[in-house]
Amino acid sequence: MEFRNLKKQYQVLKEKMDKAVIEVMTDCNFISGRQVKELEEQLAGYVGVKHCITCGNGTDALLMLLMAWDIKRGDAVFIPDFTFFASSEVVSFLGATPVFVDVDGDTFNMDAQSLERAIVAVLKEGKLVPKVIMPVDLFGLPADYDAIEKVAKQYNLKVLEDGAQGFGGEYRGRRACSFGDGATTSFFPAKPLGCYGDGGALFTNCDETADYLRSVAVHGKGSFKYDNVRVGMNSRLDTIQAAVLQVKLEAFKEYELEAVNQVAGWYTEALKDKVKTPIVPENYYSSWAQYTIQLEDEQQRDEIQRKLKEQNIPTMIYYPKPLHEQMVYKEQELKQYVECPVTERLCKTVLALPMDPYKDITQIKNISGFIGKPLAL
Repeated sequence: MEFRNLKKQYQVLKEKMDKAVIEVMTDCNFISGRQVKELEEQLAGYVGVKHCITCGNGTDALLMLLMAWDIKRGDAVFIPDFTFFASSEVVSFLGATPVFVDVDGDTFNMDAQSLERAIVAVLKEGKLVPKVIMPVDLFGLPADYDAIEKVAKQYNLKVLEDGAQGFGGEYRGRRACSFGDGATTSFFPAKPLGCYGDGGALFTNCDETADYLRSVAVHGKGSFKYDNVRVGMNSRLDTIQAAVLQVKLEAFKEYELEAVNQVAGWYTEALKDKVKTPIVPENYYSSWAQYTIQLEDEQQRDEIQRKLKEQNIPTMIYYPKPLHEQMVYKEQELKQYVECPVTERLCKTVLALPMDPYKDITQIKNISGFIGKPLAL
């Protein structure tokens, strides 16, 4: 069984996919072809923002937006402790300091109360200047932007929505990647909307920011390629990946989002009396990058993972270690401003099950059947 069945997706989309890719190869417009511009317009329209700028990957997208805001040494950027390393990596790369905050035990997303405690602690210490809050739309579910933006407004901070896993999700009728002062996403193959390689995008309503991002993505170019007005980078989405994403975006909108929510519903029905299943609060809609259950403890989690592996059912642990415990930050003796007990518990109890729009109810019942007796959570 595939953890995320990209092979089945390709077979379903094969005719359109092959045509789109062959067109790029026939025209030999591999870099900055018309499909890139078309895709950016389609993505901006879908999300509901003025500008979409594609780039080489989701990590570059985060880095570029922080560069646009001049984040540097002495600045503090607030990040959930329970997420992938890229979110904090880009902050450290610029010389700024990632400050880790705890998450909600039901949604896995940034906890606004923990966030405010961290901001207050940083201000009290007086060594760093709070600049940016970076919520992550984890596992397909947008963060609580009402609560987070309220805190941001109170302390005059920018909000960068890390929508690498959240594309297609919704909060109060607004789509992921439309929140905050700017947003990013990733098109890594396993993401809700993924290409056949690396790719990413940034979203903003600010004309000035959009101009900067388009420049910095292509070596800091000005009016043309050999007019360099700033030090930039080389981070472009190639035309083949744009063509792939155009085909996938159509399927994503037409049926994949609805289908993956149906798969999540089958899982929840089968597992609700056995484990703690994911919670999608009222006024939210998830794009289900992962279907992540919670077990009683690490021993039980590892036993279930072992049992599923024996049946050739793949699982993943996202994430086995809090960001504040990563070796690089221990070596730097990076200060932890607030305790993150929920993150520490989740790292020992979460397990992600096979998930994609192409799973059927028989597969879900089969997987769920190996997860065991009702548990006293």
